[in-house]
Amino acid sequence: MNAAVFSASALSLPISFSKTRSSYLSRKKGVKGEFRVYAVFGDESGLVEKKSQWRPLFDVEDPRSKAPPYYKGKFLDVNQAIEVARFDIQYLDWRARQDLLTIMILHDKVVDVLNPLAREYKSIGTVKKELAGLQEELSKAHQQVHISEARVSTALEKLAHMEELVNDRLLPGRVVTDLDKPSSSTSTSTIELDREKTNTGAKSLNVSGPVPPYSPNLKNFWYPVAFTADLKHDTMVPIECFEQPWVLFRGEDGKPGCVRNTCAHRACPLDLGTVNEGRIQCPYHGWEYSTDGECKKMPSTKLLKVKIKSLPCLEQEGMIWIWPGSDPPSPTLPSLQPPSGFVIHAELVMELPVEHGLLLDNLLDLAHAPFTHTSTFAKGWSVPSLVKFLTPSSGLQGYWDPYPIDMEFKPPCIVLSTIGISKPGKLEGKSTKQCATHLHQLHVCLPSSKNKTRLLYRMSLDFAPILKNLPFMEHLWRHFAEQVLNEDLRLVLGQQERMLNGANIWNLPVAYDKLGVRYRLWRNAVDRGDIKLPFSD
Repeated sequence: MNAAVFSASALSLPISFSKTRSSYLSRKKGVKGEFRVYAVFGDESGLVEKKSQWRPLFDVEDPRSKAPPYYKGKFLDVNQAIEVARFDIQYLDWRARQDLLTIMILHDKVVDVLNPLAREYKSIGTVKKELAGLQEELSKAHQQVHISEARVSTALEKLAHMEELVNDRLLPGRVVTDLDKPSSSTSTSTIELDREKTNTGAKSLNVSGPVPPYSPNLKNFWYPVAFTADLKHDTMVPIECFEQPWVLFRGEDGKPGCVRNTCAHRACPLDLGTVNEGRIQCPYHGWEYSTDGECKKMPSTKLLKVKIKSLPCLEQEGMIWIWPGSDPPSPTLPSLQPPSGFVIHAELVMELPVEHGLLLDNLLDLAHAPFTHTSTFAKGWSVPSLVKFLTPSSGLQGYWDPYPIDMEFKPPCIVLSTIGISKPGKLEGKSTKQCATHLHQLHVCLPSSKNKTRLLYRMSLDFAPILKNLPFMEHLWRHFAEQVLNEDLRLVLGQQERMLNGANIWNLPVAYDKLGVRYRLWRNAVDRGDIKLPFSD
């Protein structure tokens, strides 16, 4: 992290904590080794004291009384600096409320002056004079409200930037694009703000053009490809993985196997056939294969030594996994079970016409919800003034603020999330721990091909277990899941079209893109073959 010094004046305008008129803090330069704030606080005065019918709506405690006394006149470390910034925003919010209250009270005064009963005791000249004075006060109050709005906006941007620096820099570098270049009419403050926002851009993050061939390194992971409940003893599940056709079936011992979905004889799709005594039979000439790919029967001809490609295949916690890579498989599988106390209510599989990385980008982003999902789960959500994803400096998990949602990207293609709710479709509390009931989601985005993803979705609840036993509930869950996905798909398909034509879909990341950016950096490292992968601690 580059050395930087912030002052209260750099965050917005002076925070008031003493009897002195507002003072300022200058930005210090040349201080090395840590991130500091030198805090000096002033005072604001002149608030309107008149009682009003609106006062209860604006009766917010002055936050200046809660400022820690040790901040005054000292250099602060980074965590104290962020706390100062938060106090700053609280103060500015309170200040803006007082400005608005002033305007409403002045309107009261105008009404009083124009009251017919009052005019009986005043001359026209007196009324005009009073109205002129009130008009001037109103003009100043309106101007002050606009100033307060600008202060709050700037302070929020500063706080977001500071927290971003504390957690870690989103990306290692910066690339200047046409969007970065200010016009000649842009003010200095706007230019600085634009620079601050684009600091999250990076020369290493460019996702544009046709999807390149999949890196062999991306295949060296365990991939969940099906739910246990979908693979019966006499059924097959055909899948695509990394642009290759495969078919799942159970062997004579009941264990799952995965073989190339192409008969060695005449390239007929094996999934069009049947499973007989733990062997998959080709529907063309009846050749039969075991789960290791060896041909066990060749009706009407001499049995030859023939074997089709098979993949390591395991079953754990209700899911079937395959290892499509050339490296030896990892001896352990990650656990995807919902947390203790949750009951699985739905397991759905969908084939979607988008590249799996684009779908992961979408699932790892919650800031879009109040704009995209207005007909489903985010209906009625307000748009927060600031959305953040808070995470350790080295990790692929964290939580959303202000939404009570925990989220994790689990390599290579899995998103886990826990949502705190009070009743279906509603959010409650400031964190998942403060919510009484929860919904847990598992999304697996299997890379079928460059323009297709096999999505496995599992939903679990820690309440209403009776719903699991109601008939047709799975159909209801599927209908709801498809509605949500359709809201996303129309956008992601548009992104995909533009990406294929050369647009960079990660052209200008901002603070709430953190988890999606980390996924892309992780994937870039995998594609390069880095021994040490980022965010793996």
